[in-house]
Amino acid sequence: MADWLGGAFRGTPDEAWSPATSALVTRALADIGAAPLEDYHAHLVGIGTGATQAAINPALQSWWHPARRFKARVFLSATGVQGTEHFDGDYVARLVQLARGCGHPVRIHLLAMDRSYLPNGTLAPEQSDFFVPNDYVMNVARHYPDIFVPVISVHPDRADALAELTKWAGQGVRFVKWLPNAQGIDPAQPRYDAFYRKLRELDMVLLTHTGAESAVDATGAQELGNPLRLRRALDAGVKVIMAHCASRGQSADLDHPGMRADNFDLFLRMMDDPRYRGQLGADISALTQWNRLPRPLLEVLRRPDLQGRLVNGSDYPMPALNCVISLRKLEQLGLIASADRPPLAELYAHNPLLFDFVLKRVLREPATGARLPAKVFLENPLFSGLPAAAEKTTKLSVATRRQVT
Repeated sequence: MADWLGGAFRGTPDEAWSPATSALVTRALADIGAAPLEDYHAHLVGIGTGATQAAINPALQSWWHPARRFKARVFLSATGVQGTEHFDGDYVARLVQLARGCGHPVRIHLLAMDRSYLPNGTLAPEQSDFFVPNDYVMNVARHYPDIFVPVISVHPDRADALAELTKWAGQGVRFVKWLPNAQGIDPAQPRYDAFYRKLRELDMVLLTHTGAESAVDATGAQELGNPLRLRRALDAGVKVIMAHCASRGQSADLDHPGMRADNFDLFLRMMDDPRYRGQLGADISALTQWNRLPRPLLEVLRRPDLQGRLVNGSDYPMPALNCVISLRKLEQLGLIASADRPPLAELYAHNPLLFDFVLKRVLREPATGARLPAKVFLENPLFSGLPAAAEKTTKLSVATRRQVT
């Protein structure tokens, strides 16, 4: 049951596709050019094998917590890794295989995940479902510089938070990942002002989950995914990417006390605010999942004014979760053509990472046929470049990595 809900794979990225699937992939890549496909949102997953220092909450492996254990088993199945003895290394090898099996250069922004901390700076590991250290992400990116871009994760309540930002910016890291609902981070807290000033000083980009969270435990903390709570960071001059376009759940409408609104509507309010047009963007990861359909996906297809501020994200390994993808529903909604459904299913079975990209390229607005333009899947100039404080260091770092590899 866990494998059926998780990864329902029937082939490998190296196996030949049918002519129909090959034609679909060719069509999806036709207007991309030579530039790499950009994936701004993919998770490095680890359980601590191979001295990576990654960890998962013991409750996820305990028979005393059968529901959480089963859920973890489903997610591990989606990774395509067989067994757990060498899981961490096998996961990286699998992701490299998928990336190189795309038939086109791919740049994957690989995400770390910090532990939870209390407001007084005390570590709260029992509140963290998983932990992926910044060092581990950086080491993987150094081994595969042609594929991975390291994205660190720094909880702002850490006593060394500002030093951690400075350290990694000095090594060329540009992006910082938060999952507020799971990490216990309230982006609207005044005590984070120094953190935001440091992000702005280092010209680092905050990639943060928005909307409700269900993949990891966020009990009692869903309000932290409210898009309006990111105004404090934006008003401090921080560049922000709202993950998933806040496409699930509801939150308090902070502009209208006592009222609640769909997180997606709050997201649109933020995107439409002229104050944030040079700072605020979003990634489209997870928008094709059946539990987010159809409105957010339809809205981004219908609004060219938003598309220049959107970036692609797979949220891997989520697109490999069989239970959250329904090609049947996408077809019924008119979002994909009937003829595209069988080759998409074949592509999922062989390469779920490429499947996620191709699916988004063939999506269409049912009434007009409008599609997401190629620019959504390429590097976005709003978030390109290097931290000003790291330019000289990074040139040396990149040269050194090339010699090593």
